[in-house]
Amino acid sequence: MRVKYYLKSSGRSPVEDFLQTVSQEIRFDFFDAINQLAEGKNLSMPLNRNLSSIHHGLHELRFKDRAGPVRIFYVIVSRDAIYILHAFQKKTQQLPKKELAVVLNRIKEVKK
Repeated sequence: MRVKYYLKSSGRSPVEDFLQTVSQEIRFDFFDAINQLAEGKNLSMPLNRNLSSIHHGLHELRFKDRAGPVRIFYVIVSRDAIYILHAFQKKTQQLPKKELAVVLNRIKEVKK
């Protein structure tokens, strides 16, 4: 599967920018997970959470280090494309509505 990053109109990837701010451990774990997804492997909890109840094909990668939990969202658009949409440092138990709104808006953009 091809892995693509959501790009803003400026051409920058907010997820790649975010990854520059997290620990090397999380970056390593993220790229390992993405490589496995690209090879067609199915990832499960606790690393990967299926969020199809929110939107078809939506998933959340879950990482944690000393700074706390990190969530990175991706959507499987077709059998050959995965879009990495959004990432943030989690501070509350539930998924903040603001973060979910960003994810859903980006899904609309990549599916155009």
